[in-house]
Amino acid sequence: MIRTCIYLSVIFTVVVSQEAEEPVTYRCTDGYKFDSERQICRDIDECATVPDACKGGMKCINHYGGYLCLPHNAQIIVSNGEEEEPTTAPPIEVPAPAPAVPARRVIQSSSRTIQCAAGFALDEQNYCRDVNECAVSNPCQHQCYNIMGSFMCQCDTGYELAPDSVSCVDIDECAFSSYMCQFQCVNQPGGYSCVCPEGYQLQGIRICQDINECETGHNCRDDEMCWNYHGGFRCYPRNPCHEPYVKTGEGRCSCQSPSVCRGLPPSIVYKYMSISSDRSVPADIFQIQATSVYPNMINTFRIKSGNEGGEFFLRRSSNVSAMLVMTKPLTGPREHVVDLEMITQNSVLNYRSSSLLRLTIVVGPYSF
Repeated sequence: MIRTCIYLSVIFTVVVSQEAEEPVTYRCTDGYKFDSERQICRDIDECATVPDACKGGMKCINHYGGYLCLPHNAQIIVSNGEEEEPTTAPPIEVPAPAPAVPARRVIQSSSRTIQCAAGFALDEQNYCRDVNECAVSNPCQHQCYNIMGSFMCQCDTGYELAPDSVSCVDIDECAFSSYMCQFQCVNQPGGYSCVCPEGYQLQGIRICQDINECETGHNCRDDEMCWNYHGGFRCYPRNPCHEPYVKTGEGRCSCQSPSVCRGLPPSIVYKYMSISSDRSVPADIFQIQATSVYPNMINTFRIKSGNEGGEFFLRRSSNVSAMLVMTKPLTGPREHVVDLEMITQNSVLNYRSSSLLRLTIVVGPYSF
């Protein structure tokens, strides 16, 4: 956030020394009015006397000899370096050596010593003219704006004014919040950038999107299939079957010999899925469903293995399907294998069979 700061110096009207017997006419500068009773030039508070001096919701700030229209969050820095809240500067009383008539800043006299206030210089016509510090020396590190009797500095986007009111220091946007970037925030001069870990690419300015290496390029062999997960990929055999099972379909293995496969599930189906690390729970993550439906058949579902830590729960949805629910978050990167068994029974025919679904859950290294 960039604050607007105004640097003001106190501007006094001119004091003229002269011989007492010489007739003198005194005049006040613009923005002042002569107080004949006290014989001084008083500042005019335009903010109080000019109706709607500032438009558009701007705040009126009175200063010696004029006024400024500034945003409500503007800050005034007086010439001694101390900071104050935006206020209307109090009028300053400057005594005059003799009766005078309100007029301009410089007092015309045949015999005088003229001293201009800080921020002003005497011109050829013996008038105190404002010095454009921005054009003469440009004291600001970034942007300089000349004002009557002084100047103000403003910093470029991504910077803020230093305590000296002229230098600019970089704003560390990354220190504002840990949510500036989804993965990592890198502060830069005048701004910041977001970076993503390996396996991700930046989407927009802060979001990291997974790169599908299985589509963009991988090193899996011909007898392997590529499986993309959050933050990477893995290669799995196209034929996952082991004796006594043989491949009978995509990811399906069947046992062809009843005598050899006694006590084993007749078929095993291999499935894969990926989830992000530390996913919120409970969460429905996978549905198991019977591929064939027969009359008077009753199906039951259970987790046969892979749930030793109690991370999952199998909720029966119907006679032919069940939902695997994750009850504890899994932290990656890791691979978790769960065997889900469906048992089919018919008490009338005294029939009982089972099939196994081996689910490989690949947990990514990050929560996105």
